[in-house]
Amino acid sequence: MSGIKGKVVAITGASSGIGEATARHLAAQGAKVVLGARRDDRLKAVAAELEKAGGEAEPLKLDVTRRDDVAAFVKRAQDRFGRLDVLVSNAGLMPLSLLDELKVDEWDRMIDVNIRGVLHGIAAALPVFRAAGSGHFVNVSSVSGLQVAPTTAVYSGTKFAVRAISEGLRQEAGSKIRVTTICPGAVETELAETISNPDLKKRINAFQAIAIPPATIARAIAFAIEQPADIDVNEIVVRPTAQST
Repeated sequence: MSGIKGKVVAITGASSGIGEATARHLAAQGAKVVLGARRDDRLKAVAAELEKAGGEAEPLKLDVTRRDDVAAFVKRAQDRFGRLDVLVSNAGLMPLSLLDELKVDEWDRMIDVNIRGVLHGIAAALPVFRAAGSGHFVNVSSVSGLQVAPTTAVYSGTKFAVRAISEGLRQEAGSKIRVTTICPGAVETELAETISNPDLKKRINAFQAIAIPPATIARAIAFAIEQPADIDVNEIVVRPTAQST
């Protein structure tokens, strides 16, 4: 099945930023969306807005670091809509810091959310897609998954991992399951709010002056999803024109 209309799409990190924008864009295109994130009140508000506008949306509180939560998330899509066509693994954290600061707890949290969250999605959805004979993984990495800079070492490590895992999945998936990696540049999201160093947060917020709207990334995700089943868009990099790295 090509196109977007009627597809069932589950999206993690859907309470704000890229996840929310993707849910809104796909719902407007006729997709049935399942929204997952930790902020239950925000999820329900977004789902209610989508339903009021004539869409079909199902919210579910979700912590991607918990394997059982992600399995229940995929099952909710099947229970509500009868199947799952696309899993968008978008949940992520970006508490940038110099390695000398030894923010080990923040490193651990990034590994749990940014890497394990994607793996939990694969573990939950891959058997479903195998049984259905079709499916599409969309994993959100970053331009920091293409290059490293001071303060991004651990974050970049997690996003390089997302790209590596996605490429391995693509090679193993066979001819029926598609895998797309999305690498956004500076986007208007809440990611910088996880930075605990005040000076660094100030610098990143200043850099965000060139950021593009999250709807831009939503359109890129939609482009990959709407292709015919025999077309697999493997990687999309989207930066502001003003962003040099």
